[in-house]
Amino acid sequence: MIFISLGTHERPFNRLLKEIERLVKTRKIKDEIIIQRGYTDFKVSKAKSYKFIDHEKMKHYINSCDILITHGGLGCIMEGISAGKPVIAVPRRKKFNEHSDDHQLQIVKETMKYGSVIPVYDISDLGKAIQKARNLKVIKKKFKEPLMFRMIKKKLKEWEKN
Repeated sequence: MIFISLGTHERPFNRLLKEIERLVKTRKIKDEIIIQRGYTDFKVSKAKSYKFIDHEKMKHYINSCDILITHGGLGCIMEGISAGKPVIAVPRRKKFNEHSDDHQLQIVKETMKYGSVIPVYDISDLGKAIQKARNLKVIKKKFKEPLMFRMIKKKLKEWEKN
């Protein structure tokens, strides 16, 4: 099962779901798909889709999935790493009006060092990332959340200065 989480940001993230739909229609994805889509109205055929779900259900889907595909939000990426799942992170981009800035690019770059995060900066690379995720050996990594968030916030402040 592939679980896709687009987060709760008020701007839609159609670019990701349109590529998922293309991959489903071309049979590159045959898995069951469950989506938490937030404010994105685009719906993928043959996928179970929720606008929002509570944290417990989110954790259940992350723990149950074979692959997690998510936006570049820190919380979902860290949940996936902690659950020992391959995480495909597609940062929301300002240039596509998916977010107000490009901080998710920095989050994805910073979390890649944990080994189970596969970045997708060009949406046409999503199919290759899914194939890579299917073969990726991951190990659960537990974090002390306050420490991790402090580290990421420190990095974000450094990037803002540059």
